[in-house]
Amino acid sequence: MEIDLANLPDDAGALKALVQQLLGTVKTQGLKIAQLEARLAKLRRMQFGQSSEKLSREIEQLELELDTLHEDQAREAAERPAVVQKLIEKPYRKPLPEHLPREEEVHEPACACPNCGGSLRRLGEDITEVLDYVPASFKVIRHVRPKLSCRVCETIVQAPMPSLPIERGKPGPGLLAHVLVSKYADHLPL
Repeated sequence: MEIDLANLPDDAGALKALVQQLLGTVKTQGLKIAQLEARLAKLRRMQFGQSSEKLSREIEQLELELDTLHEDQAREAAERPAVVQKLIEKPYRKPLPEHLPREEEVHEPACACPNCGGSLRRLGEDITEVLDYVPASFKVIRHVRPKLSCRVCETIVQAPMPSLPIERGKPGPGLLAHVLVSKYADHLPL
């Protein structure tokens, strides 16, 4: 399609139509080029491949399988409902083994409200389990931190979490000390 650049129409609608026509031509030519390149690559593989007869049979089989896969996908897409919302499961840590002995440490906050001095009532508690190592055995230390609220001003009070060697980690200081000594002082593998 030849276009004389000197004689382009002045009408914007005609120019838009001409641009759309040219874009359509470019798109069809691009598709044709992609098809020809794929065909050329296939022919080159057939001619220069390991065994051209074996390869051509494999290509035909793969093309048939590809066609059946496309048909199956189209059939499945028609059968399944339009919108399927997949639930994303939040990852979570596995709990520490139940057979290990548990030692409970309760960290109580102050008995009176720090704001107004009123009495506190229990709301709940946060429990953090830490795996600790006593030579030749393991135990789980449960840090229980009750949540208390003031009866007067409704302020919530809770004791701070004791510091751990690894923040939000499960190993306790005894276990980490044992691992480090075993690894670096005793030269044992992990």
